Amino acid sequence: MKKFAIPGIILSLFLLLGCPSKKTTTTANEPECMDAETAKTLYKSTNSGSNKRCATMEVLEKHIVKSPNLKSRMEAIENQCKSFIELRKSGKIADMDTLNIPTVVHVIYSKDEENICKQQIISQINVLNQDFTKTNTDINQIPEEFSEFSANIGIRFKLDTIIRVSSTRAEWGTNDQMKFSSSGGSDVVDSSKNLNIWVCNVGGGILGYAQFPGDDPATDGIVISPQFFGTMGSVTAPFDKGRTTTHEVGHWLNLRHIWGDGNCLQDDFVDDTPVSDGPNFGCPTYPTLRCNTNDMTMNYMDYSDDACMHMFTIGQKDRMQAVFAPEGPRQSFVKPLVQ
Repeated sequence: MKKFAIPGIILSLFLLLGCPSKKTTTTANEPECMDAETAKTLYKSTNSGSNKRCATMEVLEKHIVKSPNLKSRMEAIENQCKSFIELRKSGKIADMDTLNIPTVVHVIYSKDEENICKQQIISQINVLNQDFTKTNTDINQIPEEFSEFSANIGIRFKLDTIIRVSSTRAEWGTNDQMKFSSSGGSDVVDSSKNLNIWVCNVGGGILGYAQFPGDDPATDGIVISPQFFGTMGSVTAPFDKGRTTTHEVGHWLNLRHIWGDGNCLQDDFVDDTPVSDGPNFGCPTYPTLRCNTNDMTMNYMDYSDDACMHMFTIGQKDRMQAVFAPEGPRQSFVKPLVQ
């Protein structure tokens, strides 16, 4: 049985509150898209090792300290997930029909370049739809060793609303303040029916972070810095293919990092991903050997550069579909909540 350990290191970020915000929607005053050359002058391309690709596990640790019941709720979700997978393997549960997820994008900006255009947002939605249906054009780059495990997750995302918030706050950190209008951010839109994505400058070299199922509905969703969101406009290499958002949505659907955030004895609760002891960066050469197995460096839940991520596995698909099953933490996306 694979096990998971939560890291014990908690990030302490002291945040200043922004001024009250002004909101507009996509119906008027749409900003123009930034051209690539202008983006390069504002956002420098960075070495992948100089950024912290994902702060999800540190955020989880902070949330557990803040809400001690969260750990038991997540344990119950894991038990439901295990039962679902066992029934799936026995043939008692069929593959679900393609599920459409309404998506609300909150754009919070203090600079013009952070007020990303609608086309940039749509480019990110397109990447999600390709990556979660195995229609991404780079799927043929998966090594033969792993190609049989690549999966169509059967999930599509539909842009529902864009909310724009002007703020004087330069960086937001990871304390969820961008998710509340009272602190200058934007309030969640019914997280039982919508995927909420906050696009704002996280700062600290962090590309983004997500919230796992079972956590507070008032903060449920994912957060991405604008220069790593989508495939055009202000995006910067090597995180310019939209895979940061794919990675964080994976967490939102109960996936762990592919190395399990531990050593070779700990893993990600998925049988068809190799055991590893840490993330990979850049574009690793195949094969990359760790823990006496070849790493699946091209998996969306690793830390490889965007251009070198190509797949989810069948086991990851089972975990993600489990959250929408009866008694699953996101079943409300499939059927209305019981009143």
